[in-house]
Amino acid sequence: MDSPFENPAIRYGMGLSSAAVLVFVALSFLDGITRWLVLGMAVLEVVLVPQLLKRAMAQDNA
Repeated sequence: MDSPFENPAIRYGMGLSSAAVLVFVALSFLDGITRWLVLGMAVLEVVLVPQLLKRAMAQDNA
């Protein structure tokens, strides 16, 4: 059975959905430097999560 993580849309979708939650929280409830730190975490979430899931899938198949 194929893993759902083989589909790039799933990997990027997971990163985007969690980043969207972080952006909502940052813009709705936080201010100052805390807001910027959480927005930075959202950017990292979009960039790193798909790459980490791809590596995890590659190690699982090896």
